[in-house]
Amino acid sequence: MHRAARIEDWLHEKREKFARRRGHNPIVIPYTGYGSTERVRILCRVLLAKPVKPGKLSRKRRRNDGRDASIRGWRSFTSVPVNDVTVTIDIGGTAHRVQADRGGVVDTVVTVTLAPGWHTAHLHTEASDPVEAPVFVVAPDVQSGIISDVDDTVMVTTLPRPLLAAWNTFVLDEHARVPTPGMAVLLDRLADATPGAPVIYLSTGAWNVAPTLSRFLSRNLYPAGALLLTDWGPTHDRLFRSGREHKHDNLRRLAQEFPEMKWILVGDDGQHDEAIYSEFQKEFPASVAAVAIRRLSPSQAVLAGRRAKDAAEDKPDPLWVYGPDGASLAAQLADLGLLTDPGLPGPVD
Repeated sequence: MHRAARIEDWLHEKREKFARRRGHNPIVIPYTGYGSTERVRILCRVLLAKPVKPGKLSRKRRRNDGRDASIRGWRSFTSVPVNDVTVTIDIGGTAHRVQADRGGVVDTVVTVTLAPGWHTAHLHTEASDPVEAPVFVVAPDVQSGIISDVDDTVMVTTLPRPLLAAWNTFVLDEHARVPTPGMAVLLDRLADATPGAPVIYLSTGAWNVAPTLSRFLSRNLYPAGALLLTDWGPTHDRLFRSGREHKHDNLRRLAQEFPEMKWILVGDDGQHDEAIYSEFQKEFPASVAAVAIRRLSPSQAVLAGRRAKDAAEDKPDPLWVYGPDGASLAAQLADLGLLTDPGLPGPVD
């Protein structure tokens, strides 16, 4: 194991012992899963948390549900993960016991027969209360799905620049995050165009921010879907995880899990989405229905670590469309026959 991973494990062990001495208990943080009528992918994370009295919990929930809630990103990074803990998954009348990884993350596939649509998995450890995780089951006859990047695609974050990444992740109030003009309407229209189409949000962000991202997507009326994030930090063989590899692996996995599915890939030209989607299209040409790339403005491009003059030329492939916002991309996707109604609202200042 890489030395950095050994150091991280040692720190986690020390922090876990200290947190347990202070009375912190395991809790399961559920994430949205997806799957077919024969198997589903379950995602969650096990953390240690300070017990909250019922009265305080009710007030906290009311405060977080309000528009004036103030939730700083750094809080999600101070939780202590519980590694190698057993998590019980109850779904479809059957129970499955799986192990969390060294970061407390559970990413597993369970075999179960379910009807298409939304279902609920109940997750718990021996020492935690059960929680509910939504799971979307795709019908066998659905042949179209949506995969979208998050940073600078559905929200304007300028995350690739290190200092701004730290500010947006650790300091900025989640309600200050800005949705990208027209993108919520675009993704919602794409999902409505094929009833039962799965929506996947694929990002290089950390699992720590999954609850924040889920609230952002819901609050800004993005269609419900699974979040596929990563666990920051060292791995068994390297100092830092590769964000590009994370996206490549999950795209390849989705193509193999749904071999008849044609995906609409949505991203931006700020960093690596174009290259990643292009490589995926070369490897799985039958799995790509279209690629929609949001062009960043010159100022956004600079903040994202790319000079405006470095912008790639439009690809000659007719399945690739470019535009500055959701309305522009929607009009072009309508020309490809992927949207029946191209009439979308214009950009919002």
